[in-house]
Amino acid sequence: MKTTKFLISICFLLTSLLSMATGSISGTVGDNATGNSLSGAEVKLYNMSIIIGTVNSDATGFFEFKDLDPGVYSIRITQSGYTEYFEKNIILAENQHHKMTVFLDIVLVEIDALVVKETENYVLAEECDRSKVSCNKQAVSGNAMSLSYNVDDSYIEHNTESYDYIQENTFKKSLNDPLSTFSIDVDRASYANVRRFINSSALPNKDAVRIEEMINYFDYDYENPKGDAPFATHLELGECPWNSKNKLLMIGIQGEHVAEENIPACNLVFLIDVSGSMSSQNKLPLLKKSFRILVDKLRPQDKVAIVVYAGAAGCVLPSTSGLNKSKILAALDGLESGGSTAGGEGIILAYKIAAENFIEGGNNRVILASDGDFNVGASSDAEMERLIESKRDLGVYLTILGFGMGNYKDSKMENMSNKGNGNYAYIDNIMESNKIFGQELWGTLYTIAKDVKIQIEFNPGKVKEYRLIGYENRMLNKEDFNDDKKDAGEIGSGHTVTAIYELVMADGESGSSNVDPLNYQTSQIVKSDDIMTLKIRYKKPGQETSRLISSKVTTKDLAVKASSNNFLMAVAVAEFGMLLRDSEFKGTSSYDHVLLWAKRAKGEDTYGYRTEFIGLVEKAKLLAKL
Repeated sequence: MKTTKFLISICFLLTSLLSMATGSISGTVGDNATGNSLSGAEVKLYNMSIIIGTVNSDATGFFEFKDLDPGVYSIRITQSGYTEYFEKNIILAENQHHKMTVFLDIVLVEIDALVVKETENYVLAEECDRSKVSCNKQAVSGNAMSLSYNVDDSYIEHNTESYDYIQENTFKKSLNDPLSTFSIDVDRASYANVRRFINSSALPNKDAVRIEEMINYFDYDYENPKGDAPFATHLELGECPWNSKNKLLMIGIQGEHVAEENIPACNLVFLIDVSGSMSSQNKLPLLKKSFRILVDKLRPQDKVAIVVYAGAAGCVLPSTSGLNKSKILAALDGLESGGSTAGGEGIILAYKIAAENFIEGGNNRVILASDGDFNVGASSDAEMERLIESKRDLGVYLTILGFGMGNYKDSKMENMSNKGNGNYAYIDNIMESNKIFGQELWGTLYTIAKDVKIQIEFNPGKVKEYRLIGYENRMLNKEDFNDDKKDAGEIGSGHTVTAIYELVMADGESGSSNVDPLNYQTSQIVKSDDIMTLKIRYKKPGQETSRLISSKVTTKDLAVKASSNNFLMAVAVAEFGMLLRDSEFKGTSSYDHVLLWAKRAKGEDTYGYRTEFIGLVEKAKLLAKL
């Protein structure tokens, strides 16, 4: 009995001593301008550069880390709309309770005399109260900027997302303008971005809606290519649901599926934005999870380097074999956000490392992941685009992944990917990450045909007028089709590309085209059963001379008894895009009709993407009524 009491006493004493040896770090976070408490600030505690705890300040701005062993610690405090606070070398002795008070400064919006003038397509910030905000004149697309003040005018909340203005394609008269020429596009960023808006209970900015990217988000059941060509074409003519007097022509392209074992070795450089703007959960944390999916798919012959950029750029992982996944994942897991955005410097370094590890005949690619907010260093769009074009010509391609909201720079991201012989995707959740890097990895990373252009010559004896739906930023001059120096889009392994034309047939009523008859020449229509001639030019990777595929299409070639699920789905997505854009050509379009055709076209829906689309349309229908 005495022995038991003695042991209990010893245990109690040891517990007390251990408890006394630990300490704590606590504090409060406030607004430096007003002194008010800041709730919800994220506070991270580090020991030897390793995160050992994360808490958020409560309603009074208070935070605390308990039961800390003696040692040297660092604290990082972040709050949306405020500057970051970082303190290192906090020495905590035995049983010490370190207390701190931190005030954060507001991040001011740069504008120069702010009066908001609304025009049809943009908002121009021209005047502002200099006592509240310092400024530079700037234009932002659509609803890309909003300013709001607290009662005391102390806080400015702003949204600086930017989108290029889209001028919709109009109807063209086949007699005067029979050639329609455009670059293919397999980018899918717009659909995921639109989904992000709708799932946040808001309709998207109309210029965020690129209809061709929404259509091409989905897979279609086209026949696989035969022979030497890396893709096959599929044509279908059907009814136009928003204008019963017109027809719709669908052109589908199916890229060949290259087996994984036949994909050349990959030389990849992850270029990751770790600036302060990437701190939120839907940015760097989601980015790291996304790249983990890609790393899991790497083969022994593949290699990866990681370059990061914030206030400066640096290489955190030299080119490393896919065999050493643990080393690659450790480098990813150690990334933290903070600082400004030296995007230009990061791109230069990433391309340098890609060139140093270049694989002849391999898949050499930089994968840039960011919210697109480049603001330090070589950040002008023209300068970056010239750099990317020069590296593209040397065989290093560019894939761009967009993350986040609020300051998202869609316009810059899309332009850069177009210049880099790559693709552009927006990742709004982990399921999208899995789609890009899990289900469609080699389509994302491996190009089977580059500089793919389409040119259609419509027969005015059969087609009076035509309008290409979407592809506004992919339109080419007719002379560009035969110019091998003119850059165009790429097709990845197994990718499908779909385009839709609205047609006014020869016996139909004219659309919106209004061109006076020519005074000095006449046009003689050749009698033919052809509706059109379809031409496709493409280059094989590593080659600079294009190949031509040409075919004449007759009415019989397009005759179908009933519209396929491919047609129904593509048209439903196009109609949805026109509703979101409030297109002048939407005619009798309705959300109910989109739902009707999308449900008919759902089919097997292995991954649930078409089912998800139906849910988005239903949400948008409700939002459109509010």
